[in-house]
Amino acid sequence: MKEIIVILHNIRSLHNVGSILRTADALGVEKIYLCGYTPSLLDRFGKYRPQISKVALGAEKYVKWEKMKSTAAVIKKLKKEKYKIFAVEQNKNSIPYYKIRGIRMDSQLRIALIMGNEVKGLPKNILKLADKILEIPMAGKKESLNVSVAFAIVAFRLKYC
Repeated sequence: MKEIIVILHNIRSLHNVGSILRTADALGVEKIYLCGYTPSLLDRFGKYRPQISKVALGAEKYVKWEKMKSTAAVIKKLKKEKYKIFAVEQNKNSIPYYKIRGIRMDSQLRIALIMGNEVKGLPKNILKLADKILEIPMAGKKESLNVSVAFAIVAFRLKYC
């Protein structure tokens, strides 16, 4: 079975973090790295943040996580551990997430999926570190999805294709 790790880069919303945790638990994600100013699951008193717990519905207690300052350092560490790094972002170099090749055949693949800020997305220096940039094609008037919804779409595809 494919192993998936998630990197959250500068996610602002506690609710988005909670929703991603809940989906990550459903997928059996190995670990989530909370990078930059993505909030920790615990408050300054060491208690789970109620805004995250409300949406995660207990998944915050089951998914391994680590708070890290540097997204780039996490990516470099995971590359050394032979993870394929996939960033989710609309970009001139991105490909539709469902057109990625080689995933289906390699059930032992180790994947790190990077999700970016709700407004600014992922910065160029992070995109340069990715092996592939994946996008979800948009057919409507809006140019984006909520980060937790985008995570669910791409992560389930990568895990089960």
